[in-house]
Amino acid sequence: MSILNVENLSHGFGDRAIFHNVSFRLLKGEHIGLIGANGEGKSTFMNIITGKLMPDEGKIEWAKHIRVGYLDQHTVLEKGMTIRQVLTSAFDFLLEMEQNINALYEKMGEADPDTLQNLMEEAGTLQDLLTVHDFYMIDAKVEEVGRALGLSEIGLDRDVSELSGGQRTKTLLGKLLLEKPDILLLDEPTNYLDQEHIEWLKRYLNDYENAFILISHDIPFLNSVINLIYHMDHQELNRYVGDYNKFQEVYAMKQAQLEAAHNRQQKEIADLKDFVARNKARVATRNMAMARQKKLDKMDIIELAAERPKPEFHFLEARTPGRYLFQTRDLVIGYDEPLSAPLNLQMERGQKIVLTGSNGIGKTTLLKSLLGLTAPLSGLVEQGDYLEIGYFEQEMPKDIATTCIEEIWQEFPSYTQYQVRSALAKCGLTTQHIESRVKVLSGGEQAKVRLCKLINRPSNLLILDEPTNHLDVDAKAELKRALLEYKGSILMVCHEPEFYDGLATDVWDASKWTTRAV
Repeated sequence: MSILNVENLSHGFGDRAIFHNVSFRLLKGEHIGLIGANGEGKSTFMNIITGKLMPDEGKIEWAKHIRVGYLDQHTVLEKGMTIRQVLTSAFDFLLEMEQNINALYEKMGEADPDTLQNLMEEAGTLQDLLTVHDFYMIDAKVEEVGRALGLSEIGLDRDVSELSGGQRTKTLLGKLLLEKPDILLLDEPTNYLDQEHIEWLKRYLNDYENAFILISHDIPFLNSVINLIYHMDHQELNRYVGDYNKFQEVYAMKQAQLEAAHNRQQKEIADLKDFVARNKARVATRNMAMARQKKLDKMDIIELAAERPKPEFHFLEARTPGRYLFQTRDLVIGYDEPLSAPLNLQMERGQKIVLTGSNGIGKTTLLKSLLGLTAPLSGLVEQGDYLEIGYFEQEMPKDIATTCIEEIWQEFPSYTQYQVRSALAKCGLTTQHIESRVKVLSGGEQAKVRLCKLINRPSNLLILDEPTNHLDVDAKAELKRALLEYKGSILMVCHEPEFYDGLATDVWDASKWTTRAV
């Protein structure tokens, strides 16, 4: 049974086309991985099929009575709401249904026998729906999901404005699961999730009987939960049966066949043009030349898509620092309350340290305390001599109004326009991206802008807060290569063992010193 039909979808932003005449069909029980490079339009596609964005052309048709649940990284959680209120809002449609039942009961007092029968049947149907959707177990369900996702430990009555990126994702995910939709749409759900809850989500999706569409650049996670791939590439959307590895095999074969056909056709075109040029002026051979010209005019030209720019990251290195990069003395991190026991940590020149542990236990706060961006509750941080630090934050400000060019110019005012454009292009951004405002770019493209700032300033210590979030497969592989090549030291928060395997000299587990329950 078809749940969703998309026909002849075309869409773009300004002069930048995203889709051209795309069609898509979702069947009951399909577990789909939606893949493609940064900026190819995956999140835009999700926004179109959920009605958040109107396409330029095309038809989107959902089956009747289908409830769609969408995990959108850009959902706004309002200050003043608690985690419990956000989770409970999953049942808003049931509370509305209860109000409708009460309104039907009021009408029954004045109804004639025939109308009364109809009202009773309608109320009975709604009552059954309340039961099916666990309306009378709302509080218990909220507590259950809160425990499963580790939200109970931080307190269901905590204001959502105080949450870390991972806690925010878990809250949105919890609300989505409580809604029990007929189809799940998940846009990079593993971003900001720690390893424990990535495993939990993997088990949940493997047991999920309904259909879902998943956007993810975490290939091991993707392979473990999907059975179909839809590849978004050069304004097209193509279907492949199997996991990501199978897709890669078939895609490589298709590209090789297309290139071979293109080369054969180009040779044929060259031969035909040569014959026409040599024979069109001679009376004896003019008809043959005209016949070949007609063949040329009618030929469907096989075009190879322009190769997408691949990012190149090369970190500039500053002078050698002292032996100790930083040392802490009884450092207690936190804001209103402590997030750690007193810490006596030290990092030496040459170490490449990965910081792991559950969300919300203070990893980002530790980085900011070491940098002096957040004041510790007590204790000291001593930075070493001759440090030149490059810092990669998790996200850009949501209200950012600059273009990519302006962002780099603010950081490097002495650069010429040519130097700015070249620097951004080396990070895998096209001319259209470079001239766009940062806030309209995808998460992966924004990450490349931040990396552009980082790689063009000499450093001897890189402090990276989840740098792989949003990056596509090519960019992630290039970043790992560049970090392996980097002669300086690295302190990085990362939840992807596949990424830091072979890179890290040390792994620090923040859960060993946190004061938060984990």
